[in-house]
Amino acid sequence: MGADVNVDVSEEIVNRLMELMRRGFDRKKILQVLGSTVSREEFEEAMEIAAARLRSGDKFSRDDLWMDLEGLRYATHEVVARYRAERLRRTGVREIADVSCGVGIQLIFYAMVVRHAYGIDVCPRRLRYAVKNAEKYGVADRITFINADSLDPKTVEAVDADVVYSDPARPPNAPERRLEDLMPSPLLVYRAYSGKTDSFIFDLPPQMERSRVPWRGEFEYIDLNGSLNRLTFYTEPLAETERRAVLLPRGVVIDRDPNLEPIVEVTDEPGEYVYEVSPAVDRADLINELFHAAGGQLKLLLREKRRTLATGDEVLDDRYFKRVYTTVAVVGFHPVRINEVLRREGFGRATLRVSVPPDRYWEIRKRIERGLSGDRRAFVFKVGDRALILEEAERG
Repeated sequence: MGADVNVDVSEEIVNRLMELMRRGFDRKKILQVLGSTVSREEFEEAMEIAAARLRSGDKFSRDDLWMDLEGLRYATHEVVARYRAERLRRTGVREIADVSCGVGIQLIFYAMVVRHAYGIDVCPRRLRYAVKNAEKYGVADRITFINADSLDPKTVEAVDADVVYSDPARPPNAPERRLEDLMPSPLLVYRAYSGKTDSFIFDLPPQMERSRVPWRGEFEYIDLNGSLNRLTFYTEPLAETERRAVLLPRGVVIDRDPNLEPIVEVTDEPGEYVYEVSPAVDRADLINELFHAAGGQLKLLLREKRRTLATGDEVLDDRYFKRVYTTVAVVGFHPVRINEVLRREGFGRATLRVSVPPDRYWEIRKRIERGLSGDRRAFVFKVGDRALILEEAERG
């Protein structure tokens, strides 16, 4: 079951391709430059690795990792991987198994805080990348790599871990999020490894309904730079609370507290400041806890599927919110009326934060922005039948 750790693609070729791609060379031109110095097979793999590195942006602290484009898509952002590893460190876990490790980013950060880890993946190519990545981070000697079906009884027998972690692949076009549709299904992973441990960590689709998860434990919703990034489910031995929202990279943690007095009031009148609530807080149903943590007089102004706004007249700790705005004006929701306010206030552009038919978005936006000039940017929300015109406040 040991993985073949040799990768035929050379680092030199990948770096050369990245250089040519940055210079704007297309595929045909790159092939002409390289000539017969590289085989067709190596070229194809190196092209994908180079493309993945260039598209990774600031997802990782390194720009020399091994991954294909699909591996990049599913790889855990390094900020999230580090946070979850530090959380695991607090538990005193000695060994962990990642039973669908992909290119290995979360596995690597777990390996940094435990005595030993197992990295299991059925795809030999991705596992080879995971080995190379572990070498780059200096933790390869802490990991046993297994190229096999994670649910095979022989694989299960080879693993001796306190905790089993799984980040299963998601079907791209599933009409609803169900455990049965994930690959491998957490239901099957739990069944296969429950004889070894009762401590599991599952990376689930953030949109999944909590009622679909059959075990007792903790739902941790992770916000990364204002977007809902991960839902991590911890079975009961690892749970620290019922529900949690984590705002990264700020490190803000909001936990479910049923003993707090309910203080959420609803209003349709914006105050001097408008606070955009993190989607992780909203998804975790922790708005009451947020209002307590923020320490001010807030009211709930808007709660829709894609956006939630709170409002008040106090300057609050902006770490708790996705964005903070100042109120400019409230008018009837009509492009002409909105445009009049923006012209009068000297705005040069506007961003619509409203639910409109996709085929009408640019038509409406062009009417709203007609004739505007300047550098100021407005944000337009819809509350009832009125337009809420806001300007982003400077963060402290």
